[in-house]
Amino acid sequence: MLTILAAVGLILISAFSFAEEGDKATTESTIKLATTTSTDNSGLLDYLLPVFTEDTNIKVNVIAVGTGKALALGRNGDVDVVLVHARPSEDKYMEGGFGTIRKDVMYNDFVIIGPKEDPAGIKGLSVSEALKKISSTKAPFISRGDDSGTNKKEKILWSNAGITPTGKWYNEAGQGMGAVLIMTNEVSGYTITDRGTFIAYTADGKISLEVLVAGDDVLFNPYGIMDVSPKLHPAVKHEDAVKLIDWLTSEKGQKLIGDFRLKDKVLFYPNAGK
Repeated sequence: MLTILAAVGLILISAFSFAEEGDKATTESTIKLATTTSTDNSGLLDYLLPVFTEDTNIKVNVIAVGTGKALALGRNGDVDVVLVHARPSEDKYMEGGFGTIRKDVMYNDFVIIGPKEDPAGIKGLSVSEALKKISSTKAPFISRGDDSGTNKKEKILWSNAGITPTGKWYNEAGQGMGAVLIMTNEVSGYTITDRGTFIAYTADGKISLEVLVAGDDVLFNPYGIMDVSPKLHPAVKHEDAVKLIDWLTSEKGQKLIGDFRLKDKVLFYPNAGK
């Protein structure tokens, strides 16, 4: 009799455990995040999102594209949340009613990088003077050319310098930041990059380029996160998207962002609520 009761008990425990696992599986959610290649290439999301999933039981599928494409995915309701870095475009997105929430998350800066030999002689110059030198010497310059946040910033910087870049020396890659860094390294050229991706690619020895121009106020690079309007797109997982927004801008999320380093170098600085 005791043996029979023990066997029944084990069956009941197993059945309960199976049901519990089934409930867990049915309550687990997956959301889609459209973001920039810079946040993806830097390794930041690989560091942050597993912790978010552990805390909330919400998985995040990352779609890493340029800012322009990321915003288009949000406008079309093809994703649930958007994390980008082009404030004027973000403001247009919000003004158009495509999102209902926007929060600052973090920032770093853009830098102009090139070979150590610096054939164009731009090291230490202002941004405008550096771009004029690159243009006048026809040194190879690789542009992302993909309507990303970095590409949008680059266009502004060329315009500020009074230059319309054309010619064989100026190459529009139509690629993400990581690919452009590799291309620039291969031709010993120049490019504009966010510092986070640059640090990530130098830390593992993928490139040997150096920061030659930095520190100008115009190179400030803030990142913002936005939802996708549930009024325009009722099918989006808005509640879970808001949980990601709140988590990234929470004390815990902000601390994790600030603690993220590669070879003791900070890639992003948290600034939610500032």
